[in-house]
Amino acid sequence: MKALSMFSGGLDSMLASELIRAQGIEIQAIFLKTPFFSSKKAAKSAKAIRLSLKVIDITDRHLDIIKKPKYGFGENMNPCLDCHVLMLRIAGEMMEDEKAHFIVTGDVLGQRPMSQNRKALSIIDSESGLDGLILRPLSAKHLPPTMPETKAWVSREKMLDYSGRSRKPQIELARSFSIMDYPSPAGGCLLTESIFSRRLTDIMSSDTPLSSREIELLKIGRHFRIGPETKIIVGRNEVENHSIGILAAEDEILLNTVSIPGPTVLVTGDISPLTGELAAAITASYSDACDGEAEISLKAKNEYKIITAKVRDKKEFRKYMI
Repeated sequence: MKALSMFSGGLDSMLASELIRAQGIEIQAIFLKTPFFSSKKAAKSAKAIRLSLKVIDITDRHLDIIKKPKYGFGENMNPCLDCHVLMLRIAGEMMEDEKAHFIVTGDVLGQRPMSQNRKALSIIDSESGLDGLILRPLSAKHLPPTMPETKAWVSREKMLDYSGRSRKPQIELARSFSIMDYPSPAGGCLLTESIFSRRLTDIMSSDTPLSSREIELLKIGRHFRIGPETKIIVGRNEVENHSIGILAAEDEILLNTVSIPGPTVLVTGDISPLTGELAAAITASYSDACDGEAEISLKAKNEYKIITAKVRDKKEFRKYMI
């Protein structure tokens, strides 16, 4: 008997996997990856409990639901209900190849308002096409019996009745499994973060294709919308400066200070002479130049030139900031 575990790497998914594994069921953990949440936490947690983990990239399908989620967004750009449906649907598609009989999740009834209430869980089961095959061990006694329970693949008596947002029961259960190394409950999805969501909303309202590269750029720097199809991205430290340089396309403008420390600045979209002047001013103003002027190198289509830009008060640029 084998089950697929929807493994986020959080404590709940670790405990759900261990509860089922303790009943002699083989567990294959899966993590469905997108640019909005990393598999690092899942990999570390799976290693901690010696669980086999497969990471599958679902970016293209996930971007489709972000553009038009059937059940809408949460507080920010997080389509949690649609996301859960998609991930379980993909897990269902994997069952035959994995020779799995059912799917396990770490859902706790009432823990998350949008995706873990009774109505939401019922929608997820139905929309994913897996009604009866999704077992939620931590809250199973609050929910209708699933096929793994009615067919006695697992003992319903050994399932739990957790609900709400308290972490105390999980922490106690973790001790009983000798699980001491687990991540904090902080969310890891960028779509729940307000600044990232504003940037994503901004780019989706333009004609810029929502590609993996564009999403990576949304994660770093300061962003300034200076025209309907023109944006400036300013690195905040050496790591971001390096990332911007790598992600820059050949037809975009890349700016750097010449003789003093400063940001790497990228101009994307429609570019005009005035765009370059404004970008140079921003580059100088966010550099270590105290006042006066700064020399700026400007690269465009493999052509380089040095220009001089005046240092201006950063407040002048706030109206452009996303």
